[in-house]
Amino acid sequence: MSALNPFKAALKAKRRQIGFWLSMADAYLSEVSATAGFDWLLIDSEHAPNDLRSILAQLQAVAPYRAEAVVRPANGDPSLIKRLLDIGARNLLVPMIDTAEEARAVVAAVRYPPHGMRGVGSAVGRASRWSARGDYLDVADDEACVLVQAETKTALENLPAICEVDGVDGVFIGPADLAASMGYRGIAGHPDVQQAIDAAIRTIVASGKAAGTLTSDAALARHYLELGCTFVATGVDILMFANAARKLAREFVEPGAM
Repeated sequence: MSALNPFKAALKAKRRQIGFWLSMADAYLSEVSATAGFDWLLIDSEHAPNDLRSILAQLQAVAPYRAEAVVRPANGDPSLIKRLLDIGARNLLVPMIDTAEEARAVVAAVRYPPHGMRGVGSAVGRASRWSARGDYLDVADDEACVLVQAETKTALENLPAICEVDGVDGVFIGPADLAASMGYRGIAGHPDVQQAIDAAIRTIVASGKAAGTLTSDAALARHYLELGCTFVATGVDILMFANAARKLAREFVEPGAM
């Protein structure tokens, strides 16, 4: 398994994987991030202006480095998942999964028949190195890492069933959407939301699946890791840039000039 997908193997072995969120939609900055030493980098196309070609460029930019790329599609559309897999995305984080049925549909979209419904077109795809990987069709299902996002009240109610789905390697708690679903939009730090996140992480860990989340709060990230989270993203590229640029401007630009 480690030769197929080191990130998936690490999650299975319960080794902590520290990640970083890529929202800039730029291959050059993704490569810069790949030199930082993170275990995984999330290429986002749900809330960032990425398309198939920009995702491909970032996969290529990150490939020479140790950080594993994880791609978040806009949704669980099987035709979209198929195209991402064909260009070489082997770790997927699929948003807004509320039920076990939806989780099973994602797994089916990732797997080839007879265990799934992924279309067979790898011979002309980057995933098989354009047919240079002669065994690709035999190993592709095992190589893929399927992560699903539970980020609503409904998802948390169905969390035990989602965790039981064969082929789901991990469940990621989305704090912002969960907070909105609970009536605390924009207040992910509300005690009720944090209590729900903690309980969800415990449920995922107890199921044997990998638990993950995102936070730019270092203390909170350490708390989630102590609860047993295996994959935690600890920052977002575009926010780091924006905050640093604003701080620099405040140091030199006259008040009221901006």
